[in-house]
Amino acid sequence: MTHATHPARASNRVPQSLAALLALSALPTLAQGVPEAPPSSGKPLWELGVVGFGTSQQAYPGSAERTNRGLVVPYAVYRGQFWRVDRDTVGLRAVKTPSFELDIGFAGSFGARSKDLPARSGMPDLGTLVEFGPRVKWHLGAGPAGSRLRADAALRGVYDLSDGLAYRGVTFEPRLVLENRSRSGWNHSASVSLVAGNRRLGDTLYGVAPAFATGSRPAYAADSGLVAWRLGVSASKSLNPDWLLFGFARLESLAGAANRASPLVERRTGATVGMGLSYTWARSSTRVPD
Repeated sequence: MTHATHPARASNRVPQSLAALLALSALPTLAQGVPEAPPSSGKPLWELGVVGFGTSQQAYPGSAERTNRGLVVPYAVYRGQFWRVDRDTVGLRAVKTPSFELDIGFAGSFGARSKDLPARSGMPDLGTLVEFGPRVKWHLGAGPAGSRLRADAALRGVYDLSDGLAYRGVTFEPRLVLENRSRSGWNHSASVSLVAGNRRLGDTLYGVAPAFATGSRPAYAADSGLVAWRLGVSASKSLNPDWLLFGFARLESLAGAANRASPLVERRTGATVGMGLSYTWARSSTRVPD
């Protein structure tokens, strides 16, 4: 096996023009957006607002170090019949029926500098990664206690914002989601998923090229396969028609992961937590179905 090598980057600073996209992709609860309108009236065709949040995450799955980030950025929502920027969909929603959807989804994670990660000292930095690709959703109907059950499957390319959107691999993530809305106005969700990646992604996260091997960090050829299991929860509540409070947490496990033997894997479990506020300062008077 061979290793993909990446040029060192001077900074993991996120380009401001892409910060709003990263904010959306990094926050599972922000996918719920602003307070839901009654089904009979639909939702605004477009919305403009600002979101501020803080998050703490592992530098990468298996890292013993954490990265903490905060952002305040503008965001825009557009709910066209086919072209959309809404929830975690950006671009095309090709198919929507009561039980099935096909769209282009996205996800993301913040980067970390190797000088702040003892396990990766002297290696190239881990850039801020964004993922784009097709996703299918199956609406499975009612779950327990009035909840809604959904199954997703996403296939996404991974690109490095810190390195000119350089290609970093492919992920596949099937996910089961349970959503509920309480009488007190809280929106709750829980999900379980697994993330698998190709060899290029494995090498990005866990590969150690011979040039970066040390006495305590042997060379390692990463492989394709399971990256991590994920268990997530989130909650959000409308404080008024314009303000939304949200929080989320996610636990990751490397049990059975393809590259758990990498010298860069220091822990088999880790967590991501965050919270924030979003404010909608303008919205369309035109209502459309979700």
